[in-house]
Amino acid sequence: MAKARTKKRTHVRAQNASASARGSSASSMNKPPKSMVIRVGGSQVGSSVSQLVKDVRLMMEPDTAVRLKERKSNRLRDYTTMTGPLGVTHLMLFSKSATGNTNMRLALTPRGPTLHFKVEKYSLCRDVEKALKRPRGGGQDHKTPPLLVMNNFNSPNADENSKVPKRLETLTTSVFQSLFPPINPQATPLSSIRRVMLLNRELSSDSQEEKEDSYVINLRHYAIATKKTGVSKRIRRLDPKEVRNKEKKGSAVPDLGKLEDAADYLLDPSAAGYTSASETELDTDAEVEIAESTTKKVLTKREMQRMKTGEREKAQKKLNAAPGVEKRAVKLVELGPRLKLRLMKVEEGLCEGKVMWHEFINKTEEEIKSQEKTWEQRKKEKEARKKQQKENIEKKKQEKAKARANGKGEDEDEDDEDEWLSDDSDEDEDREDKDGDDDESMEE
Repeated sequence: MAKARTKKRTHVRAQNASASARGSSASSMNKPPKSMVIRVGGSQVGSSVSQLVKDVRLMMEPDTAVRLKERKSNRLRDYTTMTGPLGVTHLMLFSKSATGNTNMRLALTPRGPTLHFKVEKYSLCRDVEKALKRPRGGGQDHKTPPLLVMNNFNSPNADENSKVPKRLETLTTSVFQSLFPPINPQATPLSSIRRVMLLNRELSSDSQEEKEDSYVINLRHYAIATKKTGVSKRIRRLDPKEVRNKEKKGSAVPDLGKLEDAADYLLDPSAAGYTSASETELDTDAEVEIAESTTKKVLTKREMQRMKTGEREKAQKKLNAAPGVEKRAVKLVELGPRLKLRLMKVEEGLCEGKVMWHEFINKTEEEIKSQEKTWEQRKKEKEARKKQQKENIEKKKQEKAKARANGKGEDEDEDDEDEWLSDDSDEDEDREDKDGDDDESMEE
């Protein structure tokens, strides 16, 4: 009797379905974090802050919305409603207050917390390029996320009773660490790490009493450049790998047509006028040893069978031999922008909620208890409003169904969703309009 045919293309087995479901859930957990850098207020922030937003987007590449266009009429709710469908995990909101100060809010979606920073100083990418002798631009550096390096985020003398408590340092560290995907040293190739973001916290000294209670972070952005050491600069010009990585016009393979021998170019420093004797030494910050990239031949079964036992062992030893090691000099070239951020306050929710920490305001236990009662009352009122809105929507649906049953169908537009969000959106708009001036009033 012939064997029954099993359909594999159109009928998926239960095991495969369950395996695919497990794989999709695992892939959703391993998704890299995504960010949105937003300019709040449209054209009101000015040209410098607008350019700063573009530079920060370039720094946060590739997992960020580079072509995001804001409008003056956009509200915070317009962005938060799209964070879920787009998979956005972080929001960086740049705004400008009425007094002219630039502020930055770093929020985690969908439930917060939100860190409020005051941008005390900043430099754009074009300003950094003008200050460098040999700036670096373009290339493939922004196709992979940068390496995050954090310094002095956890102070040794901090505790829960200090001005900057220990839990605040832990929270700030975890928020910045979640900006980029984690790196596995065993599996991540070195060629994928091409940029570095350096975050350095300024720790207060005994002599500086003014900075004792402040939380200031300096941000720098660098590109990683590597060169071979122990080799003359003229020989590196003839290396195809080095020439391929260059970006300038003058760094191409030199023209040796006017010379009788290549040795005239390699040995005579004044030949062809390319470099001087002082440029033969590299200006390096560090040297590392890495394995040379070599290709290995994989033998087929027929080739392995044809070879004898002794030859097979020799070939296997050659294949398993350690690759050559070369020394390369590592140098950091600054790309920009530069930011000096001062932490002002920390909120519990997504740009709304209880203030967990403030730099200028210290509340007593009675004030904290009264604040808790106020937030509980607001929460109850919000739930009551939502319940009333649901009842109104159901009542309208029943009235419309009765009208259709009686033959009195009327074409009416229902704004159920707008009615559902009317109270909350008004609260968010009022809060967003007032948020820019809160920190300034606290400082005064």
